Amino acid sequence: MHPPTPAPRSPGPALELLVHGVGGTTPQEMLADPRTVRVTGDTTAAVYRRSADADAERHPERYREEPIAEAYCWSNLTSGNGSRALWLLLLPFMVINLAHWMRPTARRRPRAIRLHGVLVRLIALSLTVLLTAAACEVALDLTAWQCAGVAACSEKRSWLGFLSAAQGGWWSQPGRRLALAALVPAALVGLLWFLSNRTWSAYESQLPLTGADPDDAQDDGPAPAAEPVRPAPGPVRKVPAGPRRTPAAPASSTGDTGRLAESPGTPQTRPAAPSGHTTGLSGPALGRPGFWYGRRLVARLRAAHTAAGLLTVTAAVTEAAARYDRAAPGPVPPVLGRLIEGALAAGLVVVLWVVCRRGRSERRLDNRLDRALITWLPGAALALLVLAAVHAAWPRPGWTSSGRLPGDVTLFRAVSVAEGVLVVLLAVVSRYLYRCCPEPRTVLRGLGGPAVAMLACALGGVMTGGVAQRVADWLDGPGSPGMGSGALIEGPPVLLSWQASVIPVLLLLLLVPGAVLGVRTRLAARRLEPAVDAEYGEPFPDPARTRRIARARATAALTDAAPGVVGIVSGATLFLGAAAVAGSWATGEVPGLALDGSGPFLESVAEAAQSTGSWLIGFGFLVFVACGRRAYRDASARRTIGILWDVGTFWPRAAHPFAPPCYAERAVPDLASRMSGWTGRTRGRLVISGHSQGSVLAAAAVWQLPARTRSRVALLTYGSPIERLYARWFPVYFGAGQLHGLHRSVHCWRNLWRATDPIGGEIRLGLESGPEVDRGPLKDPLVYGRTPEHPLPEPVLGHSDYQADPVFAEERAALLERLGPVLPRQARAVGEDVRAVPEGPPDTAG
Repeated sequence: MHPPTPAPRSPGPALELLVHGVGGTTPQEMLADPRTVRVTGDTTAAVYRRSADADAERHPERYREEPIAEAYCWSNLTSGNGSRALWLLLLPFMVINLAHWMRPTARRRPRAIRLHGVLVRLIALSLTVLLTAAACEVALDLTAWQCAGVAACSEKRSWLGFLSAAQGGWWSQPGRRLALAALVPAALVGLLWFLSNRTWSAYESQLPLTGADPDDAQDDGPAPAAEPVRPAPGPVRKVPAGPRRTPAAPASSTGDTGRLAESPGTPQTRPAAPSGHTTGLSGPALGRPGFWYGRRLVARLRAAHTAAGLLTVTAAVTEAAARYDRAAPGPVPPVLGRLIEGALAAGLVVVLWVVCRRGRSERRLDNRLDRALITWLPGAALALLVLAAVHAAWPRPGWTSSGRLPGDVTLFRAVSVAEGVLVVLLAVVSRYLYRCCPEPRTVLRGLGGPAVAMLACALGGVMTGGVAQRVADWLDGPGSPGMGSGALIEGPPVLLSWQASVIPVLLLLLLVPGAVLGVRTRLAARRLEPAVDAEYGEPFPDPARTRRIARARATAALTDAAPGVVGIVSGATLFLGAAAVAGSWATGEVPGLALDGSGPFLESVAEAAQSTGSWLIGFGFLVFVACGRRAYRDASARRTIGILWDVGTFWPRAAHPFAPPCYAERAVPDLASRMSGWTGRTRGRLVISGHSQGSVLAAAAVWQLPARTRSRVALLTYGSPIERLYARWFPVYFGAGQLHGLHRSVHCWRNLWRATDPIGGEIRLGLESGPEVDRGPLKDPLVYGRTPEHPLPEPVLGHSDYQADPVFAEERAALLERLGPVLPRQARAVGEDVRAVPEGPPDTAG
């Protein structure tokens, strides 16, 4: 991490570092100038200035009225090249990764906290197995086992001719068809491994930056003994006591400014020391040395999930052949199948051990890699798959395929039951943690994580059922798979049909809260109309204009109702999913056949639910594919989808290694490095100005700064979801205690918000931690009607264009004025190490 910035003896120049929000903004738009120049960084993420400001530090007399403006653009981290469209396949993985970070705040409950992480990682593992099982269902069961084994189906598909059992070729034996078809799910697992490994090399594996020279490191005061920071490979020189020189600004042609190795906290908290030193562990979670450095855990989880996917394919290939060998003695001894099944069980135990054994190492920079594990575990699983393919392909005269692939139904049923049980256990643990340390603003009383985990399982189920239903309908032609004699093939497992049948029921249930919210919003808008007229003081208000403003405010308030909707959807999904598992288990038939003889009404309802659900789930899958195809070709569509990633991939991959990569692991160190480098070189004042998601990045970067550097930095946020979304959904990291600590440790902080903003809101900090943070609600629109200064009607801006409000420039100037010089304290004795005398902001700082 960068050493603390020496306190300046004069105010020096001033810099405003702008950070954009979701959706991305060009540097030209951020700086309001078509001529910009890149100061540092690469095409993925970089800091820009106006061309006229390139050498601004050499001419401070030009910037006495306004600060130097810089723009940090990070949108390409989430919406860059066309391959990012493949991330749509990873949506369930991203959602379950969010659930990991939604743990309720709890103190002195290490076992419950660890159990929470283990349960989330196990649910994430089940999603990998589920996605692989879907690929096995399509390739092995529907195509190789069912369609290729039925002459009426394979004759309609010329590309299946060489696999057709009717032709009697070498590939016509069921085991050889399965071995060949296993290449499809194995390739999918390989693609997931490749995407994860590629992004891991670009994000998590970046070595942390401990300073250009170890001599630049600087302690900030005494601290209790703690775990040492692990040094990066290479020689380590002792850090002598005495004055430290000011570090140069980091320069990198690629913009990868590395990681920070100091643990910030309040001005009295000692930052993490460089290699070989001990450090105190106090301070916010997002300021820990290893928080934005998840290299080791992601590598371990990637190995475990890759092995789990390959073992799933192995099980699908092995089960049918092993059952046939046990039922009809032939040329292959049954003991071989049992040995492979035993190896499968042993591999599953190892995978579970790897997933459950350890979580993240946030309190230290853990640079180690478990090379034996990440190499041999996937390698052994791949070798077992090859062995299973050879075993299945061995000649077995008289073996034919009929019905569904053996073991397929059991696999889907086991995964569904396991996910339901794990989600319920996660809810119990989360509720226990919440009751230990309740925070009123936490969503769903601590059940936000389990609710989101249930949604991740539902998304995985929809993707699985969608692809299976569409492929089955396509292979079967005019028939309906699973509906009896009219169908050419049996179709997918009946559980998938039951799960598709509950989708229309779920949508009907959602109409109730949707209608309630609609009526509530309309009534709230009517109640706000008198307040709008009173606020603007128009003698002759326009009813249409008033209604428009009131409706914008009422609609923006719907964001606060989102937790309730998520809770309802998750609860209904859990209940209906359990009903689908029970129905498929009890009847063994699709809903349309299971309710035959129950009466005309129930029969028609079941058939309608099954057909509508199958159509909806297939249609949803097609829309999903179409969005991915368009995003691959169209940059604007890719930016739109990138908004989802902006919110969902802020957090490191702590639960699922195949989730889209965490862009904050690049953006936060970039911002912290730029702030520390610029203030260290110029000894000037800096305002980091973040809009929307950029305000979250700004706060996380400020947390990573040492206390002395923060004394030269002010925080300006606007349209910020820090409290409205992040503090409520992620209380451990953005809860009231963490925000109060940030307010006390940063020199000064102001937050601007509007009542018409559906995303940003108040920070809700009282005066007990310093001067007031919030200013708002700002007027939106700025004026009600036409005025000489605004001859045309002003729009309702909502979440955008905060800088157009004069309050923005006013608050920025006030922050720079409060960033006065901080005089360094003298050493208490000649030769005494000045590092032991911390320098912080004045007592009156915000």
